[in-house]
Parts: sequence; structure tokens; C-alpha cells
Amino acid sequence: MSSPQNQRLEIECFLLAGKLLMQSGAETFRVEDTMRRMAISQGYTDAVSYATATGVFFSAGHDTPTRIVSVTSRSFHLDKISRINDISRKLTSHQLTVEEAYEALLRIEASGYTIRPAMQIFFAAMASGSFVLLFQGGFHDIPAAVFAGGLGYIFLLLVQQATKIKFFAEFISSLIIGCLAAAAVHLGLGTETDKIIISAVMPLVPGVAITNALRDLIAGHMVSGVSKGIEAFLTALCIGSGIAVALSFM
Repeated sequence: MSSPQNQRLEIECFLLAGKLLMQSGAETFRVEDTMRRMAISQGYTDAVSYATATGVFFSAGHDTPTRIVSVTSRSFHLDKISRINDISRKLTSHQLTVEEAYEALLRIEASGYTIRPAMQIFFAAMASGSFVLLFQGGFHDIPAAVFAGGLGYIFLLLVQQATKIKFFAEFISSLIIGCLAAAAVHLGLGTETDKIIISAVMPLVPGVAITNALRDLIAGHMVSGVSKGIEAFLTALCIGSGIAVALSFM
């Protein structure tokens, strides 16, 4: 059995890994399985882990208190998930010590976003233009979709940073996209309003969230699956409401 100081460090390491995975958009069963495997590799054969969309719980055994960490923000960073998985595999194969794994997790936590906002806006704009062709639109609608998608994503980042309300930011972003698409067609810079709007809002669509919700439900994590599904539904509702308001005014 580890000393109390070492045990505290090990539990902090397991909890931090679970927290970072949940914040980065990992599936609930991945979070629980990763924490449990890390704990077992360090001799905690009775370890129990439990994760929800807003918190991560861990118990090292019957004689230790249950620890809880709060998950206040969630986004999707597949690169972070991959790096955390790599750390957990090295820890379970004893290529890393707990101290080294914990320091590596702290560096990931301090790294912030893996993609700079300017690059996020650029890729959102390029994706919007590409979706025009995917939805069988014309080449003449690509510039309007690129502009609307890029500007809409700028407003998404700005409003979310200013208000910290994700759903309100998505509503404003889709409202801007709807107005720009309608204005582009009115000014003769585009021909199909629906193709421009659908293409420009695609970077906002919660595809990963819906996939994770379904995977959690299939794996039996009803609480997390339902909560993530409701979050994805509210996001879709905000996007649709923003477009509806824009079209009604334009």
C-alpha cells in the first residue's frame, strides 16, 4: 500500500485524467475505463470510477474516501483525448511513473486550446464553402457561404467569450448567418439561400455531441447519454431559432 502522500498524488492523477477527458469531449465509458485501468495498474484493484457530464467521481477502495471533481466546461479536443490516452497507456504499461504522468497531464491542462481562434475561423469558413458542393449547390454560392460561415464563427467565439453562455452564442451566430445569406441573395451575390445557410451552419452543428450521446446510451450510461443528448438538442434548437428569426426579418 502506498504512503498517504503517494496515494493522494495517485488519486489526483486519476481524477485529473478523467476531468480532462470529460472536458475534451470524450465518451463517458472512455473516461471511466481510463481511470479504472490507471488505478488498477497502481495496485488499486477495488477502484471505482463514475463520470457524468458535470462531475467525475473516484474511489480507490473501501478504506479511502470518495473524491469528486467538477466539470464546468466541455468542448471537443480530439488531440487532447489522444494525448491523455497515450499517457494512460504508458502509465499502465509502467513506462511512466505516476509523478511523470501527473506532470504530463498538468501540461495538457495548461495548454488551453489546441487550435488558435484564427485557424478555427479559417477552417470553419473553408468547410462552409465545401459543404455547398456537398449539398449540390452551385459554385457561385461558395463565396457567400465562406463569408457567412467565417463571420458567423467569429460571432460565436466573441459572444461565447463575452457571455459564457454557449447556447446564446450559437443563436447569435446562426442569426448572423441567416441575415448574411438572405442579404447575399438579395444583392445578387448568391442564388440559393437555403444552400448557403445549410452550408454555413454546418460548423455549428453538434455532430460529435450527438454521436457521443448515442454511444453513451448504447453503453448503458443513461444519465450522461440523456444529458448530452439534451445539450445537443438545445444546440440544434438555438441554431434553428436563429435562422428562423433571421429569415422572418429579412
